[in-house]
Amino acid sequence: MGIQVATAPVEKATDLASAVVGTMRQLGVPGLPRNYEIFYEALSGSNQELSLAVVSLPKRPSQDDLDRIGQKFFPQNHGNGIVETARETIARELEDIAVVLRNGTTHLEKYGQILDQTASGLGKREFITRELLEKITSVMASATNSTIDQSRSVTAALNDKSAELESVKSKLEEYKRLANTDPLTQLWNRRAFDRELGRIYGSNREILFNALVLIDIDRFKEINDRFGHPVGDRIIQIISDVFRSCVRRDMFVARTGGEEFAMIVEGVGEDVTFEIAERIRQNVEQTAFGGQGAVRYGPVTISMGICMASDAQSPADLYAKADRALYRSKVNGRNRSTLFSSLQERSGKSWLLYRKD
Repeated sequence: MGIQVATAPVEKATDLASAVVGTMRQLGVPGLPRNYEIFYEALSGSNQELSLAVVSLPKRPSQDDLDRIGQKFFPQNHGNGIVETARETIARELEDIAVVLRNGTTHLEKYGQILDQTASGLGKREFITRELLEKITSVMASATNSTIDQSRSVTAALNDKSAELESVKSKLEEYKRLANTDPLTQLWNRRAFDRELGRIYGSNREILFNALVLIDIDRFKEINDRFGHPVGDRIIQIISDVFRSCVRRDMFVARTGGEEFAMIVEGVGEDVTFEIAERIRQNVEQTAFGGQGAVRYGPVTISMGICMASDAQSPADLYAKADRALYRSKVNGRNRSTLFSSLQERSGKSWLLYRKD
């Protein structure tokens, strides 16, 4: 299948990561966190049985093929296993909580019965001796202390169960984050992008104040062919770092394909969106892309296509029009940003005509 299993530890984690991504790309394996985990462990040589299972995969493995390996070797971290385990844990913890509460309720009911019986007994007696009061006081004190201890025990048990449920919640949130994260760049992935793009057309306000920017690394195939996929992956990582340095932390940036990225800009108009895109483009152009010694991989540039949500009728239409603007950047010489509104074939539709179905 073309996979070379490591026989000794890889000296640099970045080299191993590049090998993993390159191998997955060669085999057409989707860049899902659970797939990345399989190939990382297989290529590191830490688990010979896993390495052999990966080598035995067909030339173009299906996701089902990969999931079977993942469920066998990483059941605690693998997709459905995490969710099913979480469900079982939650059900078990809720049942334990119910038992604790039932026991607490039973104890309180018994304490209430003691109070009722004592009050009833005192009401029927005409003469109450000091000795009787001391006995009653002793019984009541014992019952009260027992009830207080029980309440403390219930509180402690509930706190423990709450902590365990919070731990399950954290694990699920971490898995959700990984499932929406591109493993090479740590940006959002295509799955997260599709969801975020669909959200734009949920209200007129979102349509008015949102824009889509599509980004493509210029002549990236030539870079890969000349220097190899590990260098290409490193350039992708450097450009991703440029994105992070040029935009707000809350701005949505995703890697949607090999050398393709997308950015959703919120709360600003077309002019500001264009300025943001140009700032990113210029920073990439000015970045030194080089390896060890005198090797230089640059200059590396990007092309960008921009479309305001108000110029489109749906998520698919918005993507298509931003892609049209990106294509215009490419044919006009690359290393530039193009607004869809500047194209002659742009739609004349106004956002004011939009109505939610």
